[in-house]
Amino acid sequence: MQKIIILDFGSQTTQLIARRVRELNTFCEILPYNKYPADDHDIIGVILSGSPLSVYAPDAFLTDLSAIRGHLPILGICYGAQLISQTYGGKVESAGTREYGRQQLHVIDAKNPLFADFNDHSQVWMSHGDSITRLPEGAHRIASTETVENAAFCIPDPQPIFGVQFHPEVFHTLQGSLLLKNFVVNICGSQQEWSADQFIETTVHELREQIGSDHVILGLSGGVDSSVVAVLLNRAIGDQLTCIFVDHGMLRKNEFASVMSDYKQLGLNVIGVDASEKFLTDLAGVRDPEQKRKIIGRDFIEVFTEEARKIKDATWLAQGTIYPDRIESLNITGKIIKSHHNVGGLPKEMNLKLCEPLRWLFKDEVRRVGRSLGMPEHLIGRHPFPGPGLAVRILGDITREKIRILQDADDIYIRILRETGLYDEIWQAGAILLSDVRSVGVMGDERTYENPVALRAVTSTDAMTADWAHIPHEVLARISNEIINNVKGVNRVCYDISSKPPSTIEWE
Repeated sequence: MQKIIILDFGSQTTQLIARRVRELNTFCEILPYNKYPADDHDIIGVILSGSPLSVYAPDAFLTDLSAIRGHLPILGICYGAQLISQTYGGKVESAGTREYGRQQLHVIDAKNPLFADFNDHSQVWMSHGDSITRLPEGAHRIASTETVENAAFCIPDPQPIFGVQFHPEVFHTLQGSLLLKNFVVNICGSQQEWSADQFIETTVHELREQIGSDHVILGLSGGVDSSVVAVLLNRAIGDQLTCIFVDHGMLRKNEFASVMSDYKQLGLNVIGVDASEKFLTDLAGVRDPEQKRKIIGRDFIEVFTEEARKIKDATWLAQGTIYPDRIESLNITGKIIKSHHNVGGLPKEMNLKLCEPLRWLFKDEVRRVGRSLGMPEHLIGRHPFPGPGLAVRILGDITREKIRILQDADDIYIRILRETGLYDEIWQAGAILLSDVRSVGVMGDERTYENPVALRAVTSTDAMTADWAHIPHEVLARISNEIINNVKGVNRVCYDISSKPPSTIEWE
């Protein structure tokens, strides 16, 4: 299958490049800057991402482009363009001040295929501290802005090389998607074959070949990802699949029973396990978010292993790992951002091979696959919910009483979002309990010291970036009133208006 390789030099927007390429019905893969697979014959083009570093810095991320140049078209974005310039005889220098924000792009060479159908003076987005002051050998300038002379250049090799100083992947570059289409489709020759139906057909075939007559165990979470994996595997191997749904005691209110009912209706073979006592005992007194995640991941494996041993002929473990899980868990410097209990391999004692059929998909692509599989909309449209559940929405240690408070508050919040028609407009929403904080209040004639609850709601397409949802004030007022009046232990409700980045969607 045709693919675009995106070499990641550490930019916060590398994943946005991938999303834009996928929107062109073209498969792409993000790889560390120094891991280009020279022997992959399905690659039709390469994109070099931006970076927070300078190409002339001692710690700069540098890579050998000789295996690519002349063989495939290359597009360098920001740092990627500067790297091309520095590598091939150009010069990159500090701009003196950081150039950040909107600029108007003047297309000098309107016949260049990168700018086909591009409007002159179209808005682009700059975010860099260095500028290309001398173009690389053999290059010519194809676009400028008022402040950036070499905003785009081209080296017309047999396989052309392009560099752009702006970011076509971000929303503020108004014709950025067109530029990427020009590169991916017109220049690299993508046949735009990547689709949900094509993914299902290919994956079902691959799963049957991979698994053969073996039996598979799938750890269900109740979320979209694992549910889609279950239906996909069920289509591929039928009764060779056994699903296990572990209740760690930190699900949403009544979620275990409702999700079990949904799975039965889908015809899945599901074993439900109430292990809440074990999880809550092991989490007692633990306050650190990363430690909570690790304990939940460890306990999940222990409970799952115990159930798996009862299925004597199981050979594979399937998981709902998606692409952002893999990207966010480990960046190119090797620094952990946060742990996901379904990323990073399995304990040897489980003696199961790993099957992750959604590992290349973003969340919105998973939903498209689910719809193509004929799954009910109320399952496909469910907001993402963290694997550790309410444990990472309770700031501080975990107790049954805190879980009860948050479940009740969250249940009111989500119910009102559904009743007002806002739920489907929001990517993810949830309540957070600030359990270490006591807020003063007055109820009746008595002073109270109880917990604040924060409401989080964001809009997004893939969870790599997100903005806070602009819920009408009257709806927020209704949610606040109902929570304070009906949830014992809460006397204040706040609304989180931070975006990602710099904040994350979850509080822990």
